[in-house]
Amino acid sequence: MSALLEISGLVVTFPRPDGTAVPVVRGLSLAVARGEFVGLVGESGCGKSMAALAVLGLVPPPGRIAGGSIRLEGRELVGCSEPELRAIRGRRVGLVFQEPAAALNPVLTVGHQVVEAIRAHRRTSTADARRRAVELLARLALPEPERRLRDYPHQLSGGQRQRVLLAIALAAGPDLLIADEPTTALDVTVQAQVLELLAELRRELGLAVLLITHDLAVVAGSCDRVAVAYAGRVVEEGSVAELFGAPLHPYTRGLLASVPRLGWPAPRGALPSIPGQVPSPADLPAGCAFHPRCAERLAQCSEVDPERRELAPGRAARCLLVGGGR
Repeated sequence: MSALLEISGLVVTFPRPDGTAVPVVRGLSLAVARGEFVGLVGESGCGKSMAALAVLGLVPPPGRIAGGSIRLEGRELVGCSEPELRAIRGRRVGLVFQEPAAALNPVLTVGHQVVEAIRAHRRTSTADARRRAVELLARLALPEPERRLRDYPHQLSGGQRQRVLLAIALAAGPDLLIADEPTTALDVTVQAQVLELLAELRRELGLAVLLITHDLAVVAGSCDRVAVAYAGRVVEEGSVAELFGAPLHPYTRGLLASVPRLGWPAPRGALPSIPGQVPSPADLPAGCAFHPRCAERLAQCSEVDPERRELAPGRAARCLLVGGGR
C-alpha cells in the first residue's frame, strides 16, 4: 500500500539562549496510507504534537524543521513556501486540535468560522457556503445544525465543539485528517461518539486518519496500525494486533501494563507504572533515551543508541533486546 503521508527522519529543534539547538523531535519516521487509520501514542512531551505541526509547517517560532523529509503523495513539504503550505492546509490535510475551546474563536459564531473555512478553499458564495456548513454539521450529528450556526462556542458542549472543529477540518474535503488528542476532556460516551464519527468518515470518504493520543484504549478500538513515540522518535511500530499481542519494546510493555482492566486492581493493589518521566529534550541521557526507566536494560544500553530494527514489513522497534541485538 503506497503512502499518502511519509515522514522520514524528521528533526525539529528549538534554540537555547546560548544558540545551541535542542531537538524535540529526533529522527521521527512514520507513514500513513490512503484510507488508513494510524495511531501515534506516547506520554506527554514525547514530540507527537510537534511532529503533527511540522507536517503543515506550523512549528511555532523560534522552532524549525532542522532535518528529514515530509512527503504528501510524493511531494516534499519541507522547504515549501508559506503560500504553498496554505494551499495544503485544510485542502489536502485537515487538523483537529486537542482543545476545541481554545481552537475556536470565542467572539465569532460557529457559522462564521465554518463558512470561513469553506470559502478559504472553495470559490462559492456565502449563501452556498452556509448551506454546505449546515450539511457538514448535520453529517457530524450536531443537533439542530442550522440553529447552531448562530451560536457562539461557549454555548456548545465539549462534544459539540469537537464536532464543529471536525467540520472546519473537513470543510475542503481533505485526503488526510490529523486528529491531535480529539477525545481529551470528553466523557466516555462522547469519546465513543467522536471516534465512531471518524470511523464513519473513513469508510464513507476514504479519509486517512493520523490519531495522536496517549490513550491506548482509544487506539485499540480505532486504529489499523500504531506507532509508539518516546523522546522525539518512534521506538516501536506495527499493526494493532501485533503491538498489543506481542509488544517488542520495554516502553510499550510498560504502557500496556499500566492500562486499567476490569477486576484490577486487586484489594489494596497498586496499578503498575513506569518509574520516572520522559527526559527533557535539553538533557537526554546517553545511549538509549529510555534506559534510565527500563527494568530490562542491559549494560550497553547506557552507551548505545539503538537503531531501528525491522522484523517484518511494518513491524519494527528501536531496542537492543529486539532482533538479536544483544
